Amino acid sequence: MNERYSRQTMLPEIGAAGQERLRRARVLIVGVGGLGSPVTLYLTAAGVGCLGLVDDDVVSVSNLQRQVLYTEAEVGAPKVECARRRLSELNSTTRIETYPTRFTPENAAELVANYDLVVDGCDNAATRYLIDEECARQGKPYVYGSIAAFEGQVSVFNYRGGPRYSDLYPRPAVMPAPQPGGVVGSIPGLIGCLQASEAIKIIAGCGEVLSGKLYWTNLLTLQHQIIEL
Repeated sequence: MNERYSRQTMLPEIGAAGQERLRRARVLIVGVGGLGSPVTLYLTAAGVGCLGLVDDDVVSVSNLQRQVLYTEAEVGAPKVECARRRLSELNSTTRIETYPTRFTPENAAELVANYDLVVDGCDNAATRYLIDEECARQGKPYVYGSIAAFEGQVSVFNYRGGPRYSDLYPRPAVMPAPQPGGVVGSIPGLIGCLQASEAIKIIAGCGEVLSGKLYWTNLLTLQHQIIEL
């Protein structure tokens, strides 16, 4: 294990102590699609001790353009089980706990209670508000990511008393129905990697966490900015 993580532990911001914190960490990922694919791959590779995967969907052909966790041979199979196999092959020391269900008001409290922080890999506002509410109630950090077309956003909510998702986007009186839209396959890769980096910083206790700030980027124009919340 010392050799496996040597390029990470040689960083003074992480070191052996930070790697041990990663080994002991438990991270819940809600949604293992476009965002969840890079999030889970990089947290597993980094040596996070336990990942919980929440998703009730199966792999479809249209997923393969951006959900790099899966293969053609897995079309029709449950995503959480395909993800568990792939991640266990990447790092056998990371425990993968699977929940083939949606994240709902009935199970949110129990799911979040078992983990140190939550990473948002979902694709609808209703689930994000539920993550936000439960993380605030239990005092757990919420690593947010969102994508559309060529654009993406990242932030960290409920971190050491920082802002919540609902502070940035107040809950509407009527929740709009999810509307599928186009997305270039590389934008969830970029945003998911940034989410994984934020989770690593939170766990290892290093760097400047994106709390109170929103990172926005557009790959079509290569514009990006950090907005103070």
